[in-house]
Amino acid sequence: MFFPISDDNPSNSTPLITYILIGLCVFVFFLQILSEMNPAIYYNFGFIALNFFNSESLIGSLIPIITSMFVHGGFAHIIGNLLYLWIFGDNVEDSMGRIKFIIFYLLCGASGAILQGAVDPTSDIPMVGASGAIAGVLGAYLLLFPRANVRCLIFIIIFIQMVRVPAFLVLGIWILGQFFSLPGSLGSSGGTAYFAHIGGFLVGMILIPFFKKTNVRLLQDKNSLAWETESGFNFRQKKSKSKNNDFLDKFIKESEDEVRRRK
Repeated sequence: MFFPISDDNPSNSTPLITYILIGLCVFVFFLQILSEMNPAIYYNFGFIALNFFNSESLIGSLIPIITSMFVHGGFAHIIGNLLYLWIFGDNVEDSMGRIKFIIFYLLCGASGAILQGAVDPTSDIPMVGASGAIAGVLGAYLLLFPRANVRCLIFIIIFIQMVRVPAFLVLGIWILGQFFSLPGSLGSSGGTAYFAHIGGFLVGMILIPFFKKTNVRLLQDKNSLAWETESGFNFRQKKSKSKNNDFLDKFIKESEDEVRRRK
């Protein structure tokens, strides 16, 4: 079992929006605790499929989608969500910029909620949590940095080991787990919104090519520009030197061949 705690992939800029999103979720959860986790909060601010598909007001139907992303069902729910946002959000925000990241985050969250609602449009059970939006961040990260190392705790019976695992393995196992969990969630009254996770993840993968900056490549090993800044190691200069060395080696080889022919 992988339990990610951080990644070896620095960002070029301060992930301000990621920090704000985390802070808002924590603040709202604090208010929930003060209210003693009043169920009315979920019905007032959660996403309810029945209300959404029967609403005559576009604004009235969209507001609960947004507010539901900042309400959580318990400590495990919010800690798990915000940990993933903390690990992967900075690089995704860095890849597209702050304004685009806000739009991207909300689109992924809304898509996940609507897909979950479409599975059972008559449901009156409120759905809360940032899982759909954060799943979109994970999908984007998978396409941006599939081979970046993620530090994970592995639990083997009573032993705990820290290992570095490629992002494509960590996130691949995560999304596969959502698909495998679907049968048990169908027809249930409540539980985890796995369709929201899957919907957000897929939308994140679809949107990232359009939202990323033009100088950001997909399928990178890691954020090379950030590593260059932190370590002082110039990746581009190394590449240039390598090309020069290749040219020199080729020139020497051709010269030696010419000398042999003349002999």
